[in-house]
Amino acid sequence: MSISLVLIIVMAVLFACGVYAMLERSLTRVLIGFLLLGNAANLLLLVVMGVPGRAPFYDGGETDAADMSDALPQALTLTAIVITFGISAFLLALIYRSWQLGQADTVIDDADDLALRARTNEEVEDAMDEESRSDDDDVTTDFVGDVASPIRVLNQGDLSSLVDDAPVDRVAVGREDDRSDFQDGDRS
Repeated sequence: MSISLVLIIVMAVLFACGVYAMLERSLTRVLIGFLLLGNAANLLLLVVMGVPGRAPFYDGGETDAADMSDALPQALTLTAIVITFGISAFLLALIYRSWQLGQADTVIDDADDLALRARTNEEVEDAMDEESRSDDDDVTTDFVGDVASPIRVLNQGDLSSLVDDAPVDRVAVGREDDRSDFQDGDRS
């Protein structure tokens, strides 16, 4: 057996174990399965890289391009490691929060999931037929042409007490005149 065949077998076992672990209800096993999948993906990139060669640095043209190793799989492996680390940290935070709230890290079915599982095929088809029939096809959610618009933007001219002091790139003209309308007791 060659080294690449051993890597392919180990990669296949890691993928299989990772998928099996991710199908469990325990969040800890999901995390372990995700870590196994991440390592299997790194091995896949290592196998794709091919036979190791010389470093792909410029050496004055002495090394043939066919004898150099490809740097792209190495960069993809580093990216995969970082992504696996970030998602693992997120899953650890979920596991910790689940443990804080329920003293367990298993995902349980709620009442809606149990009701969906208990439905028969005929009930599912009837529910889909009811959802496809809609009596309110003529109802629109557009506010075009309506007097009552959902959003009204207020400008400085709409209310006398509204001061527009947002930073702008241009020089404000008449800013001092607008502020002189206020008396000292009116400012808030």
